[in-house]
Amino acid sequence: MIAFHISKEIHASLDEVWNLVSDIDREPEFWHGTKSVKNIRKEGNIVERETVIAFRNAVCKEIVTLDPKNSVKKKIIDGPITGTKDIKVTPLAANKTLVDVQWDIIVRGFFGLFRGRIKKHISQGTRDALDRISTTVT
Repeated sequence: MIAFHISKEIHASLDEVWNLVSDIDREPEFWHGTKSVKNIRKEGNIVERETVIAFRNAVCKEIVTLDPKNSVKKKIIDGPITGTKDIKVTPLAANKTLVDVQWDIIVRGFFGLFRGRIKKHISQGTRDALDRISTTVT
C-alpha cells in the first residue's frame, strides 16, 4: 500500500479553488498523471468514469463523489492502481484556502515492482498539480 498526504495553502477564496478542483473534466490540465478522462455515467454528485494514466497509458475505472465546497473523493476501483484519492478544501480566511490531498492506493501487477518510484512520482505530481491550481486562481 502507498499512503501519503500533501497540503498547500492557496491564496484564493474557497469558491475559486472549489470551482477548479471540482471541475473533474479538467483534471488532465492540472494532474499531469491523468492523460484523459471519459465520463461513463453521472448521477447527482457521483460520476463513474475511465481515466487513462501516464503509466503506460493504462486505464483505471473510477467513481468520483463531489461534496460541494468540501471534498472531491475519487475511488479507483479497477486498473493497475486501486484505492482512493481525496481532495479536501478548507477556507482559512477570506482569500486563503487549504487544499489537502490524501492518497491511499495499491499498485497491482507489473507496476508493483516500482512501488517506491511510483510513490515519488505521484507525490511530486500532486505538488505540481497544487502549484498549477494555485497559479490558475491567483
